[in-house]
Amino acid sequence: MATNTSNNAQQIPLITVLGSLNMDLVSYVPHHPLPGETLTSTRFAVSPGGKGANQAVACAKLSRSSSHSPAAADDPTATARVRMLGAVGKDTYGTQLLSNLTRHGVDVSGVTASPSLKSGLAIIIVDEPTGQNRIVLSPEANHSLTPSQFSHPDSLGPPLPDLLIMQLEIPLATVVAALHAARNANVPVLLNPAPAQELPSEAYAGLAHLVVNETEASILGGVPESDLDTEAGLEAVGRTFLSRGVLNVVVTLGGRGVFYMSADGQKGLVPAEKAKVVDTTAAGDTFVGRYALEVVAGSFSIADAVKKSNRAAAKTVERLGAQDSIPWRDEL
Repeated sequence: MATNTSNNAQQIPLITVLGSLNMDLVSYVPHHPLPGETLTSTRFAVSPGGKGANQAVACAKLSRSSSHSPAAADDPTATARVRMLGAVGKDTYGTQLLSNLTRHGVDVSGVTASPSLKSGLAIIIVDEPTGQNRIVLSPEANHSLTPSQFSHPDSLGPPLPDLLIMQLEIPLATVVAALHAARNANVPVLLNPAPAQELPSEAYAGLAHLVVNETEASILGGVPESDLDTEAGLEAVGRTFLSRGVLNVVVTLGGRGVFYMSADGQKGLVPAEKAKVVDTTAAGDTFVGRYALEVVAGSFSIADAVKKSNRAAAKTVERLGAQDSIPWRDEL
């Protein structure tokens, strides 16, 4: 694990999230529209989102008590400090995105705001009976992040984080550059490759944590999604990722639970927590946030991390929205 004087002095680990910031435009509908069908939504909401920002907020909220809301980035009662790296436009949405991160205790000094760019948008349609969502992204400023910006360890600090979290809503080449920089700085990485796309082989080498859902596991593992219907199939894809150099593999399975496998021989299938599903938006991001907090807490146990993260995600699906639905530490 990466170390630095500031972290050691404060005894509070630092999690850095490099990823997307989007404003979510959410329509709730009686069913997902068919081709050519026009639906009237039952309600509409505009809320801060983006997988990167969601995961940063999840880390921040799950490390803090709701009694400290609005939170401070240097809250001494927090179990972790959280820093966001990314880009927004210098527009109304960008201001709102940064303000919301700050309100939840995330350090946004590493987020650029350019007057020549627009902030990212996500159009989300939520099927009310099931809570399942469909999402269309307009990356905008998120795709302005270049590999050269994150090709050196200094780009991850100072100070260097105890864990770097990334997803794939920013350019893949930028993610790969940051992976190399983190590896050179001995900073462990948690990669949540969503939305899924093929990764170069070097992305897996020494990767500390790979968190994927069934679709992502299928695409990246090169197997039909139906192969993941059995525990044997899950173990097979888990071994595939371990053989590529990943140390800990987690596959989230929605209502079926979560499968995990590690290079040190641990494996298991954790059943889903009982929950009344209202909206699945940010459930996976909540899982990542809680898991990340376990990683930086000290004596890491993948089994315990998965169980706690599963519980946090179950709480999220019982609420509407993205970042607003993520629970605070004391709500668990």
